Amino acid sequence: MGLVTIVYPAVLLLILFVASSAIRVMREYQRAVVFTFGRFTGVKGPGLILLVPYVQQMVRVDLRTVVLDVPSQDVISRDNVSVKVNAVLYFRVVDADKAVIQIENFLQATSQLAQTTLRSVLGKHTLDEMLAERDKLNADIQEILDAQTESWGVKVTNVELKQVDLDNSMVRAIARQAEAERIRRAKIINSEGEQQAAQKLVEAAQILAANPGAMQLRYLGTLSEIASERSSTIVFPFPLDVIKAFKDMGGGGRPPAIPPASSGPS
Repeated sequence: MGLVTIVYPAVLLLILFVASSAIRVMREYQRAVVFTFGRFTGVKGPGLILLVPYVQQMVRVDLRTVVLDVPSQDVISRDNVSVKVNAVLYFRVVDADKAVIQIENFLQATSQLAQTTLRSVLGKHTLDEMLAERDKLNADIQEILDAQTESWGVKVTNVELKQVDLDNSMVRAIARQAEAERIRRAKIINSEGEQQAAQKLVEAAQILAANPGAMQLRYLGTLSEIASERSSTIVFPFPLDVIKAFKDMGGGGRPPAIPPASSGPS
């Protein structure tokens, strides 16, 4: 009776130990890469899975998207400008067996690959392209990383450049360049306005020349505007017809001669 009392708890403990070693529960976003005597035999999960104790082992793999912060990298652009660039990388495991068998640590490998790719891609572009074409650069980096990590069972879904840091001297130079660009655009707009105004004046002159009565109405309108401003300036319109009459009287386009005024009795 005493032997049974000792053996029964021992057997029960052994059964519990074996059961705890054999039973595994995988969550919805987890997969178990199973090895039997060291050889890959399949991927199991999610849910309840059974393993043969001491014969089968498993490696748990998370399939959720990983957000990786790429440290700031020193990059020399194609136009020889030194900048510091950091980025954020989004990726996830799509083949659990490859992520375990093909690479020792896919997280570290992806991080190192992202850093080198970031320096390589940005070094082929100018500073203006880094600042103005971020979407294109993000797509190029993502495509290169995705092609490299495909053999590891990793899918790179997105890459975003977070910040491009410049030296203070470059910031001042860019500010001067932007100011000069604004001045150039202002001068162009002003010149275009003068050109359009001159064109309108030519059209107005042609209309007034074709209709002499319109000129008289324009004179009267100008006098009305001056009178409303209470100005001391007096403008007297001189009809062009009078000038033409003087020219006709003088002959040959010369005004008639005016005799000199006498200074007294001779």
